[in-house]
Amino acid sequence: MEGPDSPSVTALLHAWSQGDASALDELTPLVYNELRRIAHRYVSAEPYGQSLQTTALVNEAYVRLVDARNPYFQDRAHFFGVCARLMRQILTDFARPRRAEKRGAATVRISLEEATELGDEPHADLLELDDALNRLAEVDPRKSRVVELRFFGGLSAEETSQVLRVSTKTVLRDWQMAKVWLLRELKGDNSRGL
Repeated sequence: MEGPDSPSVTALLHAWSQGDASALDELTPLVYNELRRIAHRYVSAEPYGQSLQTTALVNEAYVRLVDARNPYFQDRAHFFGVCARLMRQILTDFARPRRAEKRGAATVRISLEEATELGDEPHADLLELDDALNRLAEVDPRKSRVVELRFFGGLSAEETSQVLRVSTKTVLRDWQMAKVWLLRELKGDNSRGL
């Protein structure tokens, strides 16, 4: 997600945070394709006809960003981290009533490993993953945030380390431990802690 426009994105984010509405107009085309890429990865993993469309997810995240009071973003990575959290909330908000309609049927399925292309992990229901992430946040908030940034936000380990202000090695260690913990939780083996 790094590119030659990173400094201008950061500058525009700071200007927008300080109330410059024209900065948002300049910022939107710079970040829109990246937001679409992130959103597309998640909605394309869902069963046909059971999800928000990519554009709808991006638009809803954008509306929530614009409606935020006093937006503040440290840099590009922080911005995409906030977007990751918004998309997670939007997807889970959308999935909950659909699940209730289906009386517990798994409606939104995603692979925990999809974001890093590590392959062969079982698919997890989005709501189960969200619940497991919330439980992880109670035990270790930073590990939960690493998963959110890397999986939902599509941030690299380096970008995640910038957002969380920890080393890349710490992010990678947290990522590995969180994946093991979440997979155990999703399989129902929650007898051991982190």
